[in-house]
Amino acid sequence: QVQLVESGGDLVQPGGSLRLSCTVSGITFRSNAMGWYRQTPGKERELVARITGSGSTVYSDSVKGRFTISRDNAENTVYLQMNSLKPEDTAIYYCNAIVFVGSGWSGRHSWGQGTQVTVSS
Repeated sequence: QVQLVESGGDLVQPGGSLRLSCTVSGITFRSNAMGWYRQTPGKERELVARITGSGSTVYSDSVKGRFTISRDNAENTVYLQMNSLKPEDTAIYYCNAIVFVGSGWSGRHSWGQGTQVTVSS
């Protein structure tokens, strides 16, 4: 059974930093592209960063230059370093293994509980 466990969310002031972690079990982690998503109430889940098994990365325009995705294949963990945080980054953040389907990327497995990031003064 696949498990995705996100952690590291917190309340932080604008301009601050956080590092999110996602530990994965039940899959061959190194073979999977991984993504970090975020969701706010009433909106669809948004893919903000993705990384291939070999470490190539892509970011959404909304986080490019501020967020960094990385992975440790030995620890089955994917990270999201978030710098220069803005109030609009407030959301629940989720990770998942991802696959390209049709015209976009989709999560492959059931979603974990996510981790709440709140950016506010």
